[in-house]
Amino acid sequence: MAPRMHRSHRVAGALVGSAVGDALGAPFEFGPAGQFSKRFPSPARGAKTEMCGGGSLGWEPGEFTDDTQMALLVAQSLVERGGLDEADIFDRFRTWLKAGPPDAGNQTRAVLGSGRPWDVAAAEHFARSGHAAGNGSLMRTTPAAIWFSRFGQAATMDAARRISALTHGDPSAGEGCAIFHELMRVALDGGDPLAAIPAVLSLVAPAHRQRWGTVLTDGWTPEQATESNGAVWPTLGQAVWALRHARDFAEVMRLVIDHGGDTDTVACVAGGLAGAVYGMGGIPSRWASVVHGRVPGHGDRVWRVADLQQLAAALDRGALQNYDPGVIPRIGPTEVLPGIWAANLDGARYSETDFAVISLCRLGEPFPHALQRMAYIADNEHNSDVDVVLADVLDDMAALQEEGHRLLVHCHGGASRTGLVLRGWLVREKGMSVEEATARVAERWPHLGLWNDSFTAALERLATRSDDAGQR
Repeated sequence: MAPRMHRSHRVAGALVGSAVGDALGAPFEFGPAGQFSKRFPSPARGAKTEMCGGGSLGWEPGEFTDDTQMALLVAQSLVERGGLDEADIFDRFRTWLKAGPPDAGNQTRAVLGSGRPWDVAAAEHFARSGHAAGNGSLMRTTPAAIWFSRFGQAATMDAARRISALTHGDPSAGEGCAIFHELMRVALDGGDPLAAIPAVLSLVAPAHRQRWGTVLTDGWTPEQATESNGAVWPTLGQAVWALRHARDFAEVMRLVIDHGGDTDTVACVAGGLAGAVYGMGGIPSRWASVVHGRVPGHGDRVWRVADLQQLAAALDRGALQNYDPGVIPRIGPTEVLPGIWAANLDGARYSETDFAVISLCRLGEPFPHALQRMAYIADNEHNSDVDVVLADVLDDMAALQEEGHRLLVHCHGGASRTGLVLRGWLVREKGMSVEEATARVAERWPHLGLWNDSFTAALERLATRSDDAGQR
């Protein structure tokens, strides 16, 4: 049985997974069903991936939308104010809207643009219109779900309702956010959010319990929805349905985006929950590496995966971590295997930009290289998902090499994690034993580090799987 996944991997997975889902689904928004699989019938691991950009608003590949922009505003308010300050969140939202974001939900736009105070604007709009159960508060709630998960069930569900009510006066939207918060709390603690659904439903306000119970039941499918997935019920229902039927993060994304409609928001919600379940290592690095975006009205900063990881850590522990490693003496690049070079951090950072770089450590900023994949793996015993990460990296390397790219593999020191991937390549692609692969790499790369026993164990499992596949 795999060791328990470290909570930090789940927290990072939740926030990054939400942004990844948003960016992945954006080009397919309001298109017909099945378009994602029609365009990408199999994983696209080469230079061009499923992060294709485009859509009606012309998103860049990997660019997130208003879903993540508003989520980041919630996150920054929680971290900077040290907790929930509803007036501050509302002010940040208003500043964002005034800056003219390319996409904003009708409900959110009406409330924020009303000129009314934060504590009455949404309620007054709901009283006038009678319609405020869109998914616009659910899409942005992953950061708050992370923050309040530390304070227990009652606190997280109460906060969800209060933050939702800033823009969505219909209590149905707040109950959906409350359910999501509690499922996220369970997942971040290493539990099964699907198994927790009956207990969570018992905490839903009685007037809303039956309707939420319908879309979250085992047998519900998106085809049974009575509203479009721009409404809060089918959005969360579809996310839970995909989590129930998928084998991994990538399949969750494929399932929800293939249903069409409000694909960026449904994938954003599903991505947050799936990221908490499968961890940061379960998110394909070809997607996480390119996710990015700005928050209108709040500076010119371009948010990338390292920023999201830092923010996730701050949401969970209350202190920002700095992943900028500074400058270190360069090692490499050196061609260790045919077409595959190795280096340490700055050896790779300052290498020729035609390399396709495989980064195995967290970076302050991405490199100037046109092709860079950033895999999430730590040089410790916390990588319960190391087999998944290693397979993802090796699959990407094989696709990139087949396209003719020179590959450059590195970690901070160029030793342990770099050695894991170089040895893994020889085990899987060349059929070597772990001992043979280790000797071959050590012969060409004297910086090889062998102190991490969990990496060697992962290579032994890889060798066994490769042998089994060869015998079939």
